[in-house]
Amino acid sequence: MDAEDMIMISVDDHVVEPPGLFEAHIPDRYRDQAPRVRTTKDGSDVWTFNGQTIPNIGLNAVAGRPKEEYGIEPTAFDEIRPGTYDIAERVKDMNAGGILASMNFPSFPGFSGRVFSAADDKDLALAVLRAYNDWHIDEWAGTYPGRIIPMALPVLWDAEECAREVRRVAAKGCHSITFTENPATLGYPSFHSEYWDPLWRAVCDEDVVVSIHLGSSGQLSVTAPDAPIDVMITLQPMNICQAAADLLWSRVIKKYPGIRFALSEGGTGWIPYFLDRVDRTYDMHHLWTGQDFGGKLPSEVFREHFLTCFISDPVGVQLRNMIGIDNIAWECDYPHSDSSWPNAPEELAEVTEGVPDDDVNKITHENAMRWYSFDPFAHRSRADATVGALRSEAAGHDVSIRSYDKGRFDKRVGIEMGELARNATA
Repeated sequence: MDAEDMIMISVDDHVVEPPGLFEAHIPDRYRDQAPRVRTTKDGSDVWTFNGQTIPNIGLNAVAGRPKEEYGIEPTAFDEIRPGTYDIAERVKDMNAGGILASMNFPSFPGFSGRVFSAADDKDLALAVLRAYNDWHIDEWAGTYPGRIIPMALPVLWDAEECAREVRRVAAKGCHSITFTENPATLGYPSFHSEYWDPLWRAVCDEDVVVSIHLGSSGQLSVTAPDAPIDVMITLQPMNICQAAADLLWSRVIKKYPGIRFALSEGGTGWIPYFLDRVDRTYDMHHLWTGQDFGGKLPSEVFREHFLTCFISDPVGVQLRNMIGIDNIAWECDYPHSDSSWPNAPEELAEVTEGVPDDDVNKITHENAMRWYSFDPFAHRSRADATVGALRSEAAGHDVSIRSYDKGRFDKRVGIEMGELARNATA
């Protein structure tokens, strides 16, 4: 399939929250305590909430910047593309990149909303979280129907309240909730506890996918504090591999047969080995460990419950039938450093060369639509949804790589993992 003929839905992008996010959504009694943006003495724009200061790390918003400007220094809104935080500009960037629709994970609250959950005042935390979800669904996704797959933050500190929030946002058309890859590392009951059962019931009842983004456990795969940052970047999918194993062997899958998880930004090339390993583990050990999948192999159960996602994964594409062609979706990761925007269609066309069109369609948009109960074609025709059609709408929109660096920091080459871990907020 030619790049221009593809229809592309990204199941993992990110939003850099705009400064006025809470103004229209937070109850008046919490207005003075709501998160807000302030500018530091060094010129960085940072969020403040509950005594915390949360910078936007530059590596999280490098779309359109030359690679030599990538780094972990805090940034300001005038140093990043407006499409990272302005929905009108985001849609222009999506059109120019040939992307029909996008699901956007949060930035400053952390991928699973753990910044909000850390607040001592849980009434305030809940008000802020609901305000965020309303902004995301009604404004960020609602301004351009059919372009943004809405996603909600979870109430991590209260499973019953989390279930209520799932039902509330589902009534607004939201069928994705982000969640941590390991609640135990954040001080909450693990996936193996009955504590989360109200949440699991709610997501099954409301047809909501639990989207688990790598790094959302608050822990990075750090081998040693003085190891090069390249080690951590290489090992990022291991967090998702651990989450997949945790959930697959847990009671959750067995008790809630309708539950579905997405392994966001985890890649796919490792999945065939993972499935071989879980099947062998089951064969060799289930008689004494007590695992029972009702006559099915773990690999079969995995395909019933897990969506896997990739940015550019030639090995995963080659092994797609070993993974399950109905279990693979594409992601762009805009505006993060792994993203191939605005040339993602060309990159994906090269990766999928020789792949049947039916398989390409499943990977690029059909699986995403089915898993997330999302129909962009209710708002535009398929002919107007292709890469070529969208790019024609964006004629003249500047996507050139250019410098945004204002020289506020001395750029350094070579960062150790310990330094990144100290600055991480995911």
